[in-house]
Amino acid sequence: METEAPIPIPDILPVLPIRDTVIFPYIILPLSVSQEKNMLAVDQALAEDRLIFLLSQRDPEVEDPGADDLYEIGTTAAIMRMLKLPDGRVRILVQGLTRARMTHLGQKDPFLRARIETVADDLGSTGEVEATGRIRSVKERLEQAASLGRSISPDVLMLAAGLQDAGRLADLAASNLELGVTEAQQLLQELDPIERLQKISNLLNREIQVLTVQQEISSEAREEMDRSQREYFLRQQLKTIQQELGETDELSEEVATYRRLAEEKGLPEAALEELERQIRRLQRSHPDSAETTTIRTYLEWVTGLPWQTYSEDSLELEEAKRILDEDHYDLEKVKERILEYLAVRRLKKDSKGPLICFVGPPGVGKTSLGRSIARAMGRKFVRISLGGVRDEAEIRGHRRTYVGALPGRILQGIHQAGTSNPIFMLDEIDKIGSDYRGDPSSALLEVLDPEQNSTFRDHYIGLDYDLSKVVFIATANLLEPIQPAFLDRMEVLRLSGYTAEEKIEIARRHLIPKQQEENGLQPGQMELSEAGLKRLISHYTKEAGLRNLEREIAAVCRKVAVRIASGDERPMTVTPRTIEKLLGPARHYPEELLDSDRVGIATGLAWTAAGGDLLFIEVIAVPGKGELTLTGQLGAVMKESAQAALSYARSAAQGLGVGQDFFAKHDLHVHVPAGSIPKDGPSAGITIATAVISLLSGRPVDRRLAMTGEITLRGEVLPIGGLKEKVLAARSAGIRSVVLPKLNQRDLQEIPRHLKRGVEFHLAEDMNQVIALALRDRPAEPPIESLATAPETATLSS
Repeated sequence: METEAPIPIPDILPVLPIRDTVIFPYIILPLSVSQEKNMLAVDQALAEDRLIFLLSQRDPEVEDPGADDLYEIGTTAAIMRMLKLPDGRVRILVQGLTRARMTHLGQKDPFLRARIETVADDLGSTGEVEATGRIRSVKERLEQAASLGRSISPDVLMLAAGLQDAGRLADLAASNLELGVTEAQQLLQELDPIERLQKISNLLNREIQVLTVQQEISSEAREEMDRSQREYFLRQQLKTIQQELGETDELSEEVATYRRLAEEKGLPEAALEELERQIRRLQRSHPDSAETTTIRTYLEWVTGLPWQTYSEDSLELEEAKRILDEDHYDLEKVKERILEYLAVRRLKKDSKGPLICFVGPPGVGKTSLGRSIARAMGRKFVRISLGGVRDEAEIRGHRRTYVGALPGRILQGIHQAGTSNPIFMLDEIDKIGSDYRGDPSSALLEVLDPEQNSTFRDHYIGLDYDLSKVVFIATANLLEPIQPAFLDRMEVLRLSGYTAEEKIEIARRHLIPKQQEENGLQPGQMELSEAGLKRLISHYTKEAGLRNLEREIAAVCRKVAVRIASGDERPMTVTPRTIEKLLGPARHYPEELLDSDRVGIATGLAWTAAGGDLLFIEVIAVPGKGELTLTGQLGAVMKESAQAALSYARSAAQGLGVGQDFFAKHDLHVHVPAGSIPKDGPSAGITIATAVISLLSGRPVDRRLAMTGEITLRGEVLPIGGLKEKVLAARSAGIRSVVLPKLNQRDLQEIPRHLKRGVEFHLAEDMNQVIALALRDRPAEPPIESLATAPETATLSS
């Protein structure tokens, strides 16, 4: 190649800007061209003499470079081959010829064209001996870099070995070092071949140092692996020697502990086989590996579960009844059910545990009742809260393939209890969620089904575990959110809200002594009078349970404690007047009746999470087109109930003397006060219908009569729920008559007799009976025929 005649280079050539690389003379390299302007330059070069001027860009991000964006010195190159790709790009194979300098960029469109002058190497005054020494040094360093792992082709090494031209050797080495554009351009601009060769030598030295460090790191890593393997083999040999000598190591003692625990816990045969298999894996594993830790954790869980460990039940019914009565006032049905279970256990030892679900408003003692049941039966108590749980693995556990896997909450609770027959409370089951991670309530089906839970399989343990002896007690505030298949497996026991009398008795027996002790008050330092306690219940709390009452009692005890700590140690009797001084003005007021019988206003009874409540439903007529307006934050069911009540009222309007065109000319507005409180349910149906019929007929509604019941389009009265709470609300408000659906007669019999004393109950089957009871005989004003004849109806809701 050194004897080839040089190719004549024209003064003006098309320019091809290139990014991220520098082309050296005598180097063959493929280039990809995608811009339209650059492809035109390639076409022009092919049309002329296949020569093109290659210039590297200073900034590779510039899309349309000018003279300032290009280096001055580049390489003239011959296009050896050109290939058009399917995506529109052009692939060319170029060979560098000579260095050249751009003297003027004469054309920018439609492609770059520049005037150039060829630049020759400046041989300088370097002696032949020095040049030969540097050439030999660079060749040796290229060989050394290749031996250390540098990817240099054998053909390049062979070509370099035959070169004696310092400039060409330097260019060949530079093109195989993967230099950055800036370093490569400096080498291209260096015209002294010996100096260029010296820079190449320095770059090769740096590369060799980097490769040497990399090789040392790889060697150290390999030695570490070899050492670990050697230690493993030595440990295996040591284990064999210790076995021959009758000695035991730490692992052997650990394995013996696992086997001893398995024998003590009475693991079933399948569990013993799995235990032995995992022990063999542990013995084969490297002691420092992650797998060893995983196996140890699994073995600890399996041997830690109380497989055949059971608490001995206390089956003395009188003692159990005493404990239940001591811890909880009333709740006779619940206590009766627990005593029934103990009696059955006494007669039949292998009876399965019941699945009980306590349903009731917050604060009525559902969770504490579970603790009392455990105490009465002499069993351990475990409680897990399921509120907000959305992952099925929380119940069944994670599979051992996951990092940090653990058993589910069921087996964790059994492990915590230390027995296989605890009282297991599933708290807040109505607040379980479900998403893409599964449905936890569906996973609980196996846990609560007596036909399946004797072979419950946790994903982590992977073995059948018997849960049939566990007494599961679930708690919920509402039944509606619970999955039907889940609810079907449980026996539901409803805990109603407490009456004022019951709250007084519970406060006397439990709450006041507890708060006096917690706040450091001695017996006799504070006495809460019955009148003061009644005031506290009626004016400072509004709930079905006892949590807020306990907080208010605690607040009173703290106020008394402050007085005693300040030096006034006289005994204090807390009266209604004292309550107001200690706690400030009343926060709640009992519902009061209307001051007189009104037209278009009926009194209903509602059930809320805080217990029963009165519901005053107001109806007025305004000019319009027969539309119905509902306000007061009503739910979908209550809105539908209002529509049904209106439809019934329209069907009965003719018998009330209302003109045929009244509904076509008037809108009805139904409002339920306390608009900030959401309300829902069908039980206000007959109340809404009564208020509408009162408005249409002009007959006032008896203010001392309250009603509850669902209505049909035919005027039938259907049953409702929450009867006890509604009766309590009626009593506290001074209601003397209550209209109930006849189908609720069976529920009325279950309400304690003292709650029904002083209240007259009317059982209705249809709206005719309700209207006969609720509306006064004489109209307060003529029936509505039009707004013009009865203008005062617009103010009936005042």
